[in-house]
Amino acid sequence: MRIIDCFGQSRPVFSFEFFPPKTDEGVRNLFATVEELAQLRPSFVSVTYGAGGSTRALTVDLVARIKQEIGLEAMAHLTCVGHSASELAGILDELHDRGIENVLPLRGDPPRGETEFVRPADGFGYAQELVRFVKPRYSFCLAGACYPEGHVDSPDKEEDLQHLQEKATSGVDFLITQLFFDPPDYFAFVERARARGVQQPIVPGIMPVTNVAQIERFTTMCGASIPAELQARLDAVRDDDEAVIATGVDWATRQCRTLLEGGAPGIHFYTLNRSRATRKVFENLTNVMLSEAKHP
Repeated sequence: MRIIDCFGQSRPVFSFEFFPPKTDEGVRNLFATVEELAQLRPSFVSVTYGAGGSTRALTVDLVARIKQEIGLEAMAHLTCVGHSASELAGILDELHDRGIENVLPLRGDPPRGETEFVRPADGFGYAQELVRFVKPRYSFCLAGACYPEGHVDSPDKEEDLQHLQEKATSGVDFLITQLFFDPPDYFAFVERARARGVQQPIVPGIMPVTNVAQIERFTTMCGASIPAELQARLDAVRDDDEAVIATGVDWATRQCRTLLEGGAPGIHFYTLNRSRATRKVFENLTNVMLSEAKHP
């Protein structure tokens, strides 16, 4: 199934993102998480690609197994890092041969220990170049990444928006945002993107907070911000794991509801390979939607 065909239906497009574990036990735990979240009937799930292509084989294997063994539509991330065009073609051939229909082309992060992205020999330096390589050669439905607060490597939001416009015209079918916490950032971003001619569905990417130090590290790395209200609430419970999760779930639930009510076509959850917080947010949203359907 091509993911783009899920949009425009009666139900929002809900999806979950996972990363390839480093151990066999981690893989077993991941499949337990996927099987639990599969009960929520997501439109699709995605599997990330390690820095420097370090999880190439595992990413391909995981998306194929999730689709074949669990029955969920699965999308493979694919990055430019460390690959020539011919190597990327080999990976795409394997994905196609294993029945995968959806791919998220990305520039990718530098390998561990390096601070700057280096264009590979005979490879690509931007996601939109990879999109242009894939589009005429394969029938994949292609997703693209976008950044409501601007990409960390872009000098300003206008240049970042120009890159998004180029990516959109290169052939991506829909877009998923980087994590963010303030709904107005999403709505302002969508308005700017539409004004530049970007018409693809833009799905907000949401990460329920489960660990304060972790989310502070993530946002520093990717250039996202934590609203002052959320930071204050997290600081007040920083050393209470259960209270942190409850705060994160509450914030994400209200954030998602605001986004969906404002016209977002769905929600993409960054799960960190755990089901608890994501499941609770999803159940909260489902309960609200069921209540509103009964009492319009």
